[in-house]
Amino acid sequence: MNKMCKLAGAGALLAATIATAAAQGAAAAEEHPSQLRPFNLPPSADLSYSISARQRGFTLNGNATLSWRQGDGKYTINTDSRVAVLGKLTENRSQGTIDSFGLAPNEYYDKRFRKDPVTANFDREAKTIDFSDGDKTYPIKGGEQDRVSISWQLVALARAGKDKFKQGSEWNFFVVGPHDADPWTFRVIGREKVQAGAAIGTVDTVHVLREPPPGSKDQTLDIWLAPSLEWYPVKLKFVDNERDYVEQTLEKITRK
Repeated sequence: MNKMCKLAGAGALLAATIATAAAQGAAAAEEHPSQLRPFNLPPSADLSYSISARQRGFTLNGNATLSWRQGDGKYTINTDSRVAVLGKLTENRSQGTIDSFGLAPNEYYDKRFRKDPVTANFDREAKTIDFSDGDKTYPIKGGEQDRVSISWQLVALARAGKDKFKQGSEWNFFVVGPHDADPWTFRVIGREKVQAGAAIGTVDTVHVLREPPPGSKDQTLDIWLAPSLEWYPVKLKFVDNERDYVEQTLEKITRK
């Protein structure tokens, strides 16, 4: 009788596990929607930023450069940041094509201080996303972004939907990082004035915030977009769970 009870209990546990897995799979599918929205890519440009950062208790200053190129159905984004004493802090790249969803990454590259570079690969033929570090995979449904392309996809949507890009509106994406991917939600906070570099001055901006879900240790991202400057980001602030941050302020735009 005890043996029968154990078998029944094991069967119930297995059934519950299968049901839970199915529910999780359904939830993941719902969190990864394929969403077509109008977009309007900004002109190619080089953007130069000053950096103020706090990392592991140290206050750091430096600069960052971003190269944004789009044309002939393709795009590339190259960024790097440098701080005094330490040198290059980060190097990130995203490159791919432009499809009906907007930016369609093929590869995302992430190199951080004293760490080996990692990449995420978007296999468009197999419709899968995989990583150089780890064995996770995700399906490609359309509209997926990486942590570099997402800011520029947001710019493109804002340029195409100025009337919809208003205070309180939310914009959902599926964003790929160095090792995995998650649904991200950006919320439009409202209009704010931002003091950019001396060559640019005070700029009217639209403040957009990405907050991770409750309990998550992921990064918070604030972006201030400037409608008068092609909606380029004039300020960005990245804050991690330990309250370390990197803040970038636009100093110069070179149109290409």
